[in-house]
Amino acid sequence: MSAKIGILTVSDRAYRGVYEDLGGPAIHDYLSEVLTNPWEAVPLVVPDEFERIKAALIEMVDEAGCSLVVTTGGTGPAVRDISPDATEAVCQKMMPGFGELMRTVSLQYVPTAILSRQTAGIRGKALIVNLPGKPSAIRDCLDAVMPAIPYCIDLIEGAYLTTDESKIAAFRPKPK
Repeated sequence: MSAKIGILTVSDRAYRGVYEDLGGPAIHDYLSEVLTNPWEAVPLVVPDEFERIKAALIEMVDEAGCSLVVTTGGTGPAVRDISPDATEAVCQKMMPGFGELMRTVSLQYVPTAILSRQTAGIRGKALIVNLPGKPSAIRDCLDAVMPAIPYCIDLIEGAYLTTDESKIAAFRPKPK
């Protein structure tokens, strides 16, 4: 059985078709490169609207059965950047270490990474991770947090994810 992974692009312009969605395809390409287990993408583009983001996250987890949802866009300080707020509204547990690590890594490339509000949280048996919108930043952030994602999903009883160890070594404790 293949794992379901939600890929949610949050962008007014991409939603309206004014701007090509680069973030969603960048996430898909990255996951196709590093995951070795069968998986199915559940892609969606929504505008920067709190209720629409919440509804999309709930639909991806509760109805589509995604064990991982990766969002792109809406993590900055601008008025319409509300992806982390919507994520927090639908999660039972927040996982602040993901955002802390992503900001730390991003600061190596751009001093404005401190403005990012990237975060992650748990909804049911799914991990939701908020990423920035720029494809190169998406890769940098996923490289940083992907080693912890499969084990986190194991702990919440989601789908079993495996990675190509030559690209990303997923951490799992060794059996005793």
